[in-house]
Amino acid sequence: MRLAAAVDNGTVPHPEPLTRRADAPAVVARRARQRRARRLRLTFVTVVGTTLAVGATTALSAAIAGPVVDHGVALNNANSSVSVPVATALPVPQQRSATSQAPAEPAVVEGLCAAEPVRSALSDGSDADVIAAVGGVEAFRSAVIDGTAPCLDTADAARIWVVVNKRHPLDPIDYWPVPQAQAADVPRTSGGHMRADVAEALSRLVATGRDEGAGSIGVNSGFRSYERQVSTYNGYVGSLGRARADLTSARPGHSEHQTGLAVDVVACSPGCGGIEAFGRTRQAEWVAENAWRFGFVIRYEDGATDVTGYEWEPWHLRYIGVDLAQAYHDGGFHSLEAFFGLEPAPAYAG
Repeated sequence: MRLAAAVDNGTVPHPEPLTRRADAPAVVARRARQRRARRLRLTFVTVVGTTLAVGATTALSAAIAGPVVDHGVALNNANSSVSVPVATALPVPQQRSATSQAPAEPAVVEGLCAAEPVRSALSDGSDADVIAAVGGVEAFRSAVIDGTAPCLDTADAARIWVVVNKRHPLDPIDYWPVPQAQAADVPRTSGGHMRADVAEALSRLVATGRDEGAGSIGVNSGFRSYERQVSTYNGYVGSLGRARADLTSARPGHSEHQTGLAVDVVACSPGCGGIEAFGRTRQAEWVAENAWRFGFVIRYEDGATDVTGYEWEPWHLRYIGVDLAQAYHDGGFHSLEAFFGLEPAPAYAG
C-alpha cells in the first residue's frame, strides 16, 4: 500500500516501531485468552450440534478428548525487537445448527483435519509443515478451494495463506503479529518491521538481487498496526476523496500490512527513492521475475484491479512462503483470490 508519498513530504509521521505501549503484554495475553475462549465455545457448540444431529454420542466424547493447544504469551518484553512466537490453535470448523443436514462427504471433511500429521503440524509445526502434512501444495490448494478442510482457513491471520481484502477483514480487527524483526542488511526509509520469517526471506531476496546485478533494494513500509492504518487511510481520503483513496489505500482492518506479511520496497541505487518510482527501475524488473524464489508475490498486479480492488503496485510484496509462491508463479496466477478460489473483491461490502 502507498505510504511513501506521504512520508516523503512530511505529511504523515513514520510508522511506529515494534515496541508497543507499556501494557502491551497484558493486552496481547488478554486477546489470546479471548480468542481461546471464543474458539473453545464454538468448538463445544459445534460438537454438541453435530452429535444431536446424527445421534452419535461417541463423537462428543472423542471431540472433547481432543488436543489442547497452548496459545503461549507474546511480547513478554515490550522493549524487545523480536518477541516469543504465539502457538496457533486449530481453527474451528464452521458451526452448524442441530437441524441442519450433515455435509455430503463428512468423512473427507473430518478425515483431513483430524489426521494426526495435520493436527500435529497445525499445533506445533510451521506453515510449510502443515502444507507438507496435507500432501503438498496442490492437495492443500484443492482442500482450500473445495472447502473440505475447515482447519485450513484463509481467514486465519496467523497463517501465511491468510487472505485479507475488501471483502475479508482481519479477525480480530486489531490483530498484531509476533514475533517481528527488521530485515538484516536492508536499507530502510521507515521503521520497516515485519514478521520475523518475512524479514529473513526479504534479506535473502535483497542480497541475491544485489549479487545478480539488480542493484540495491530497500524497505519503505512493513507492518502497520490498526491504529496506524486509521491515520494512513484518513490521510488519503482527505487528499484524494474516499473513492480514489480506496484504490490505493486499505481501510483499517483490511490492510495486508497489518498481518506483518506485506512489505513495500524501493530502489536504493545510489540512494533510496519513493515507491511511485519503483516500477521504472531495474530492481522492479528483477523483483517481478524473481520474488517467488523467496516466497513473495506481487500482490496487486497491473490489470487485476477488478479482482483485487487496488491499482497496480509493483512495490507491494506479499509473503506466502516458497512452496505456495512457486505454485503461484508456475500456475500463472495474478491474485491470491484466484489462487485460492475466492470471489473477487473489487469493492467493500458496505
